[in-house]
Amino acid sequence: MIMTMKRLLLGSVIPLTLTGLVAIGWWLLKDVNMDVLNPSGDIALQQRRILFITLSLAAIVVIPVFVMLIGFAWRYRHTNKKAQYNADWKENKWLEGTWWGIPILIIGILAVITWQSSHSLDPYRAIESDKKPVNIQVVALQWKWLFIYPDYGIATVNHIVVPEKTPLRFSLTADAPMSSFWIPSLGSQIYAMNGMTSQLNLIADHTGVFDGYNTNINGKGYSAMQFTVEAKSNRAFYEWIELTKQSGSFGRREYTELAKPGTDVRKMTYTLADNDIFDTIVHKYMMHGGEQEPQQPAQNNQETNMTHDMHTMENP
Repeated sequence: MIMTMKRLLLGSVIPLTLTGLVAIGWWLLKDVNMDVLNPSGDIALQQRRILFITLSLAAIVVIPVFVMLIGFAWRYRHTNKKAQYNADWKENKWLEGTWWGIPILIIGILAVITWQSSHSLDPYRAIESDKKPVNIQVVALQWKWLFIYPDYGIATVNHIVVPEKTPLRFSLTADAPMSSFWIPSLGSQIYAMNGMTSQLNLIADHTGVFDGYNTNINGKGYSAMQFTVEAKSNRAFYEWIELTKQSGSFGRREYTELAKPGTDVRKMTYTLADNDIFDTIVHKYMMHGGEQEPQQPAQNNQETNMTHDMHTMENP
């Protein structure tokens, strides 16, 4: 009777421990909002689907391995005299086929998913829609973000306002050490580097406020280099455009002051006084001899070539 009770107690230790760990994990995470797991855009939704598929495939291997680990440790414990240790056991074709076949099958499935998603989720690929995309030029500074709306003649600092259910076409560069532009709720991350432009296409499926980050460590102000994205209805977005056009002017002098290193995270809005400022920032790093003085934009074919080179360098 005593031995039976002892076995029951020992056998319940592992299930109770696992249950306790799951309960503690749930309690710690129940009020945590993970943007990656709560997508607000079609691109982010597709990426979450890939994440879940990958985790499910990994679980096919990981869960049985840990179950067998615990099972073997329990069965072949020192006090279990009934367990037989067969030191002369050599091979089993079925087991060999299982532990080689399953990983090969999983890798094959992942290869197909990787190939398809690398093309369907290419950040340079335009999002199909009956609405005209909103063009936003992004400049990564130390340690703040400048957003330019060339079609509307306005600019903002550390915040973006966009219309819902409308494609967003970002063109990114940097006037500072390399940064990484990421809006987890909307999708893909992409790098912003000086002397070249990269592109990113996203969409917000509904209204809301989403957080954006720089995920590349680039100096002491890296952690403060954040911004917000506010998705509005189409009507509210155009009302915001008209209101923003009444803001102060933003030209070369204002940009020079803004580009100074600092962690000023205030949200600001401007009316553009220089519509070519983005091209000037890109081409200032393309000069011979490493000079840094702003120059007039180069020919369009040079910018096109540089954008194409960046496309080949980016990891989709």
